[in-house]
Amino acid sequence: MTSSYKCVIFDLDHTLWDYDTNCAEALHELYHKHELREKGVEFQNFLEVFVDMNTRMWDQFDLGLIQRDVIRYQRFHRILTAVGVDDYRLSLEMSSDYVSLSPTKKNLLPNAKEILDYLKGKYKMIIITNGFEEIQSVKLSSSGISNYFETVITSEKVGFKKPAREIFDYALRGRFHENHEVLMIGDNLNTDIKGANNAGIHSAYFNPLRKPHNHTTTYEIADLIELKSIL
Repeated sequence: MTSSYKCVIFDLDHTLWDYDTNCAEALHELYHKHELREKGVEFQNFLEVFVDMNTRMWDQFDLGLIQRDVIRYQRFHRILTAVGVDDYRLSLEMSSDYVSLSPTKKNLLPNAKEILDYLKGKYKMIIITNGFEEIQSVKLSSSGISNYFETVITSEKVGFKKPAREIFDYALRGRFHENHEVLMIGDNLNTDIKGANNAGIHSAYFNPLRKPHNHTTTYEIADLIELKSIL
């Protein structure tokens, strides 16, 4: 299929980089390193509490309700307290270890590499992410996909985070693309899809679990390989 798109913007976490699998691998290592089992913590409970707490805190960050440092310095304290270990110094050690370790994990979501191979050379490709500046390049390098992207735009670098129009304007500045020539692909309705709508560009909502929603999106896919029918 021939499309009018010239520029494709990807989100990173949960869209290309398999956040859940990489996170679980990193947490499993930290669970053993910091001897949480000896402290009476079951790994599955630790993982479930992390996923719940982490998701809520990132949602709050995306909505502007908390600052980035709250995630960095409070996340593991809240998680450890919830599983019965009230140790702030340990929480800071684990937070530091997690931020260092998790981005080195290599797992990509199904068909991520295949679709990037398909798109390479046909489109300008950009990453826009609300993730921490210093670890995004590590994720891309570790998972072997750095060379697919012309640039990586982080909210920390720009001073605006998705869904603000400004971060998209920054990414596209000087590229001379018309709005209808740009497609944003992401898994988050409140940042990626709303952001694309704010910026007046097309969007493809990556919804592998086919969750119902009432947001307006140009396309919706359950598998990244479906982008072949759009691009």
